Amino acid sequence: MTAATKPSVFDAGLPVLDYDITATPQDIYPQFRAAQQQAPIALGPVGPEVLSYELARTVLRDPRFGIPPGIHLSAHGITSGPLWDRVTRSILNMEGAEHRRLRGLVSTAFTPRGTARMDPTIHTVVNELVDRVAGQGRCEFVADIARPYPIPVICALLGAPRDDWQRFSRWAEDIFKIVSFDCDLAAEEPVILRAWAEFDDYIDEMIAHRRDHLTDDLLSELIRAEDDGDRLDAGELRMLAFSVLIAGTDTTRSQLAASMQVLCDHLEQWELLRDQPDLAMRAVEETMRHSPSMCSTVRSALDDVTIGEYMFPAGTFIIVNTYAANRDPAIYDDPARFDITRDEPPPILTFGGGAHYCLGANLARRELAEALKILAHRMPHPRRVGPVPWKPLLGMSGPTSLPIEFG
Repeated sequence: MTAATKPSVFDAGLPVLDYDITATPQDIYPQFRAAQQQAPIALGPVGPEVLSYELARTVLRDPRFGIPPGIHLSAHGITSGPLWDRVTRSILNMEGAEHRRLRGLVSTAFTPRGTARMDPTIHTVVNELVDRVAGQGRCEFVADIARPYPIPVICALLGAPRDDWQRFSRWAEDIFKIVSFDCDLAAEEPVILRAWAEFDDYIDEMIAHRRDHLTDDLLSELIRAEDDGDRLDAGELRMLAFSVLIAGTDTTRSQLAASMQVLCDHLEQWELLRDQPDLAMRAVEETMRHSPSMCSTVRSALDDVTIGEYMFPAGTFIIVNTYAANRDPAIYDDPARFDITRDEPPPILTFGGGAHYCLGANLARRELAEALKILAHRMPHPRRVGPVPWKPLLGMSGPTSLPIEFG
């Protein structure tokens, strides 16, 4: 059979996933596991879902699959206008030569060595958050620790003073409505645009000051960035600062809460991490494999694309189900087992792949690993003391609350 005659994914007799789009990853996992035994792809409620590790990695790396522009906005019926223009012009939605150019200029600022300078800020922020609840021996982890954690780190990363952390937090709360499914986005658009404009004005002032007084922060690194005489202009610097804020806040919040939950549920692993803090980075990888807050990413076929035994018609909306792929039994031994001592497991797909591999992956890993080290030391014997509801699989998942006692 030639590539041209491969069956469309819609006509290939693939297994069907029957779940509500509000269902959590844990609710749907038995369906994913059953479907994986039949085929590497299944037909889900919004389109084909790639379930196998190898096929998911292939799709993520294949330039014939692109990110649908403004996907969160179009889900709310917004397909044009000032908010649409701003969102779709960010690096998070770019493709092609311009995307490659910006990534090339920015990537040097996100090396492991570059992100290591954030350790003092990370330690200060996490310890201050734990200090507030340590005497009580209990907390609502999402509200007390995970939610307030990332903004101060991002502010310090950009070089904003501590006095302005609350301003960033307010802007972030309004701007994050872009990726929320819980609000009337059209009605909230003026609020979002106002917060975004205030954030841009603030960053413009920082850029003007940094051009004459470069320091040891991300914004200065981006100003220094150069490739054969090519530099970032003010608009690009402003857009990249926004992208750091939008991509690095809710993801870290949600994953820290998800990681804390699975470690609470496997107390022997928590004790292992406490006694061997060098396992922190492996704990991050395993929690993001086993219990990720980002469970999927979306792509669309830019043309008719044939991979293996299947053809994806042009325009097909595809869910790359990294939650299922990271638990592929063909790749991971006993994939449902949670074990932070797994010996050299294959790389997780939670950060994506190919041209859109997460630029901030090193920073995210660092933030999570350093936070877990401190929490394991300062919160002995954590245990859940109430229900832990999760957000749906599609979009940003993770616990919405996590009541714990410790000590």
